[in-house]
Amino acid sequence: MIKKNALLSVAALLVMGLTLTSCSEDDDTNPVVVAPDQYTATIDGKSEKPTSTTSTAIGAFNGKLDETTRTLSYTVTYSGMTPTAGHLHRISRPDNTGDPEIFFPSLTSPITGSTTLTQAKMDSLKSGFYYANLHSAAYSNGEIRGDIKK
Repeated sequence: MIKKNALLSVAALLVMGLTLTSCSEDDDTNPVVVAPDQYTATIDGKSEKPTSTTSTAIGAFNGKLDETTRTLSYTVTYSGMTPTAGHLHRISRPDNTGDPEIFFPSLTSPITGSTTLTQAKMDSLKSGFYYANLHSAAYSNGEIRGDIKK
């Protein structure tokens, strides 16, 4: 009986070993699925740079980055303002501002969109160098802003 249990244990270990080997990361038939990274920002006037605004408007950015395809899908919501422009900027100046790089497809809340990033833009997003910004007639340089973070 002991021999039979020992043989069954060895057989079980061999089967487990084969199963573990077939699920290794190097096996292209069983790719590892990675969930998209989540990115968020609270958008408000006090976060506007280089100078905050007194705007009472508020908003939020919620995004998902698929690193395999380099696709950023996002939703921007806001209330309390009528935007004249909206986009994602990449910080490139000492005052933590930068030129717009990704323009929103509409200005009606909720704003939804997606874009394929270059490797450099994806790296900048992952490093925290992007912010969402909504502009208005009263604040042409930006009424509300939110730094995008993971």
